Amino acid sequence: MEKEKKEIELLKNYSKMASEAGVIAPELYTKYEVKRGLRDISGKGVLAGLTEISEILSYTLQDSDLIPCEGRLFYRGIDIHDIVNGYLKDNRFGFEETAFLLMFGHLPTQTEYNDFREYLSSFYSLPDDFVRDTIMNSPSKNLMNSLASSVLFLYTYDDKADDTSIENVIRQSVSLIARFPVLSVYGFQSFDYYFNNKSLFIHPPLKELSIAENILHMLRPDSKYTRLESELLDLALVLHAEHGGGNNSTFTNHVVTSSGTDTYSAVVASLASLKGPRHGGANIKVVEMFDHMKTFVSDWTDDEEISVYLTKLLNKELFDKSGLIYGMGHAVYSLSDPRACIFRDYVKQLAEEKNLTKEFDLYSKVEELAPKVIAKERKIYKGVSANVDFYSGFVYRMLGLPDELFTPLFAIARIAGWSAHRIEELVNNGKIIRPAYKSISGHREYVPMDKR
Repeated sequence: MEKEKKEIELLKNYSKMASEAGVIAPELYTKYEVKRGLRDISGKGVLAGLTEISEILSYTLQDSDLIPCEGRLFYRGIDIHDIVNGYLKDNRFGFEETAFLLMFGHLPTQTEYNDFREYLSSFYSLPDDFVRDTIMNSPSKNLMNSLASSVLFLYTYDDKADDTSIENVIRQSVSLIARFPVLSVYGFQSFDYYFNNKSLFIHPPLKELSIAENILHMLRPDSKYTRLESELLDLALVLHAEHGGGNNSTFTNHVVTSSGTDTYSAVVASLASLKGPRHGGANIKVVEMFDHMKTFVSDWTDDEEISVYLTKLLNKELFDKSGLIYGMGHAVYSLSDPRACIFRDYVKQLAEEKNLTKEFDLYSKVEELAPKVIAKERKIYKGVSANVDFYSGFVYRMLGLPDELFTPLFAIARIAGWSAHRIEELVNNGKIIRPAYKSISGHREYVPMDKR
């Protein structure tokens, strides 16, 4: 007990010293023209690289002025709306086709699509005893840590783990795209068994199923799901698969890949980034915020009552007192996030199937009112709109997916984009990525111990 008290006091002192030593005056960022977060005040990012993989449009340039516009997202030059409408028109699942497009630069022919699906499914199974020795032997309370641990262990099963030739990296990438759903779902089953005392069941993935279908098949005790459920989960994977080279986890992958490290390490670095609540963990905060809102707002159709709640959120009076309305606003988009726009109509269909139209209407009300409340309470430099996280958590809840899997589901999708960017970095790799930091500490003399 005495040792614990001493440690607590020691850590308090260390925390105080480190915090005081780490404070940098905000005005110095302006003085030295440092763009915090590698973005300027309008939200425009610092140009750190070139890519052919995806493009985000959120403004137009008129007479040197940035004019906000409806957001658009392109995968390899193709509008995300057209990709979604294309595969849905053919009554086909889209994630596998999207992964092929991102990695290889063009839409697959029927033969290429069939071959890719077959090659992908050949990696569905994990190495012998991997589930028992790795996933079940060391369950984690955070599934992103469990997923990262599993990826690192896969390194030891790969005879060519450090080979960074493009051919080998493609093999490794396809294997990870195929195995992320298995690692994530089995990681949850282990968590649920050890920490929640739930029954343990392990359904092996089926080669004839799409990745979205396999997630639902492996996760549910009876392996049953509707076509609409699997289509909407597949749509979520497509919309999350890639989002420009500048998002935090993808940029992390570029940085780590530029050092020459192996695929597994680069992917784990991206997973560490995605775990953060400012990146992949945002959809969990959205559904938690709505859970709290439902207890505070008595009339879900009352604009004024909802607006009062949102105002209190911004003023750090309610929920987690962060001052944020989760799911609203984006670092790049201003008028709209195209992913949220696509999601909205399909989310409504699922809400009707699940008899949750009142909840959907509440989401719609918040999407309408939040930008007005934010504009009234805050000085903003660009528009504010719902982002993809605003609806994705609601979708996962309707699908009966556990909250613990929300961020891993993001990773299951984004591994396709990470893989494409890793390959692009390796193909064009010229030097290690190393930005500059300016020291403002000044210089001091060393003081001997007896004179301090």
